[in-house]
Amino acid sequence: MREQQHVHLARYITIAVDIATHIVRGEYRIGQKIFGRSTLAGKYNVSPETIRRSLTLLQERGIVDVMPGVGVVVKSDSAAREYLADYNQKKVLLDIQERLTELLKEREKLNTEIDHLTNELLDYTFKMAGRLQKLDEVTVPNNSPLLGKSLAETDFRVRTGATILSIYRNGHEMLSPEAKTILQAGDVLLMVGTHDSANRVYQMVNGEEILPEDI
Repeated sequence: MREQQHVHLARYITIAVDIATHIVRGEYRIGQKIFGRSTLAGKYNVSPETIRRSLTLLQERGIVDVMPGVGVVVKSDSAAREYLADYNQKKVLLDIQERLTELLKEREKLNTEIDHLTNELLDYTFKMAGRLQKLDEVTVPNNSPLLGKSLAETDFRVRTGATILSIYRNGHEMLSPEAKTILQAGDVLLMVGTHDSANRVYQMVNGEEILPEDI
């Protein structure tokens, strides 16, 4: 990971950092003449122009002096230390930028996958809409054959496939009615089931025949 990030730094900068590091470590002492441009170009396997840019950067920071006819002379180890500190700060910012770029790419990939799965879910939901459970209401009419019978006697769940959640009667609600509850005219049955089971409940409370294949 670190090696990949160094590729994004200009080569002349990494060379300048390496030279400054040698100075901070005392390997190049103040007043010491270090290698000439040609030697440095060979050492780092770069062009003389790249070395020139590296030395110009170090000279601008007061780390070395580039003197015609003399060569490159170390000027200040404290300036080299300050330069490395600045570089490390910039390197931290670069690392953050690199990581942020990676995360943004990952987020884009995740968003694409989420959109794909969402479309699949919606498509499946529409296809299964006729089979999904839903709430429905059915009112027991005055002439219903179920009047005076308990829920257990009607065998409601087996015959319709629906489940009664509550019964509204005279402004009151009976939640989860017991099996012994007697049905009365005007009872509003709140039930959960499929579209087909709601139709069977309607047929049942109105005395219509429920065909075996409908159950």
